Amino acid sequence: MPCPALPDGFDFTDPDLLQHRVPLPELAELRRAEPVRWIPQSGNVAGFQDEGYWAVTRHADVRYVSTHPELFSSTLNTAIIRFNEHIRRDSIDAQRLIMLNMDPPEHTRVRQIVQRGFTPRSIRALEERLRARATAIVAEVREAGGPFDFVTSVACELPLQAIAELIGIPQDDRTKIFDWSNKMIAYDDPEYAVTEEVGAQSAAEIIAYAMNMAAERKQCPAHDIVSTLVAAEDEGNLNSDEFGFFVLMLAVAGNETTRNAITHGMHAFLTHPEQWELYKRERPATAAEEIVRWATPVFAFQRTATQDTELGGKLIRKGDRVGLFYASANHDPEVFDRPDEFDVTRDPNPHLGFGGGGPHFCLGKSLAVLEIDLIFNAVADAMPGLRLLEDPRRLRSAWINGVKELRVGAE
Repeated sequence: MPCPALPDGFDFTDPDLLQHRVPLPELAELRRAEPVRWIPQSGNVAGFQDEGYWAVTRHADVRYVSTHPELFSSTLNTAIIRFNEHIRRDSIDAQRLIMLNMDPPEHTRVRQIVQRGFTPRSIRALEERLRARATAIVAEVREAGGPFDFVTSVACELPLQAIAELIGIPQDDRTKIFDWSNKMIAYDDPEYAVTEEVGAQSAAEIIAYAMNMAAERKQCPAHDIVSTLVAAEDEGNLNSDEFGFFVLMLAVAGNETTRNAITHGMHAFLTHPEQWELYKRERPATAAEEIVRWATPVFAFQRTATQDTELGGKLIRKGDRVGLFYASANHDPEVFDRPDEFDVTRDPNPHLGFGGGGPHFCLGKSLAVLEIDLIFNAVADAMPGLRLLEDPRRLRSAWINGVKELRVGAE
């Protein structure tokens, strides 16, 4: 097959690109003709002092890389595929303390501890409280009347409240977490005027907040996940630093991603009215998974080759960065029938929106699916005539498929 032509300098991690659209046509062409493709980067645009990365676009290859951490490391260059050209290497290396950027066996140790808070029993215990919160969130918006921004009024609220419920953050503090997490991931978007220093300070604020929580629970344990994770370090629990970085990860993984899935899901429903009518009528249990596939909030993560290896017929050299393009994998026609159609009854749905399997498969998948189900049931009950007023305003980012604003109106 001929190698697909891309415009000179085309880079899937260019934040200007993702601000305007998800490059699905270009990714489809790579999947067809060159599923593992070298993407050069000039200078130091990604912050890694190298010459580019390999774009991995097929579902099978993304899964392979994800499930072979001995060949493809999350630690060496972290899982973030692009920082900015001004970042210092020590700032990148400091992020290895976050579970997302760990490799086994250290990752295994930390994950075995924190997954205590995400057992099916723990999630079931939250369900009724979160159902009430979802209903209240939508009812408040409906009572206010008039057009509103779906992102700030609805989509962001339940993930923030769920995190607060899960780890015992007072609900009044959730706006702090929202603000800090926004600043951490918005360094590519000039609208937020967030510098690397502001982002780092926001990360430090979250870590300090969490460490203070951990210290309080050690002195006075409560019936919450914080006490479960930190109350007895010598019995295999997290120390205060580890808990701080765990909450830092939750602020993004449990807030930003679920919020964007909900926002993209609402936009998909409003631009596919037949699916919204079907959902309101039948409430299919498969809807949340299709929303995540369609949205793919994390556009891409990366791994770094630990040795020379072959992937997709290409020789990947030790030290090369490898981009895992989940949005492409989730539109792979070898895996999905009619992948470019939004179908809330899709089943089976082996999407990679929660990761490609392996050690970094999303710890909070069950919680995210529950939140999506609850909020759309609440919207369908209370605001079934919701309508789209404006196109979404997208986040300028190299790796998050984010929406800053979605203006809607209720009939």
